Amino acid sequence: MTEIAIRTARPDEIPALLAFWSRAAEGTSITDDEAGVARLIERDPEALLVAELDGVLAGTVVAGFDGWRCHLYRLAVDPELRRRGVGSALIAAAERRFAGLGGRRVDAMVLERNALGQSAWAGAGYRREEHWRRWVRPLTD
Repeated sequence: MTEIAIRTARPDEIPALLAFWSRAAEGTSITDDEAGVARLIERDPEALLVAELDGVLAGTVVAGFDGWRCHLYRLAVDPELRRRGVGSALIAAAERRFAGLGGRRVDAMVLERNALGQSAWAGAGYRREEHWRRWVRPLTD
């Protein structure tokens, strides 16, 4: 089996990451644009993790830490490369990052309709918390 390499994203690959998410990620976000991803990388250069197999982009996860809570977003694996441990490797790398920063609990954003994503998170030991709901309000139109 080919080794999965995990590294942080670089600003020069933002267009490739956006294209990757459009085919590998479930749903879109108001921040799925070059400026939004650039702000993430500038603010926290270690937050956006990229997995590669043989030098090819295989997956991503955003491991955001605000100093109090650990949040996982945009876990996406190339549909052609699923079931090879890419998602598990990304989650493990994110958890190591959080542990090193002093994080104590991790939450993951998963769309309600994303059965595949829910299965992946459950397989990694995460559980759904029924008593929480996300409330949002866009700051831009």
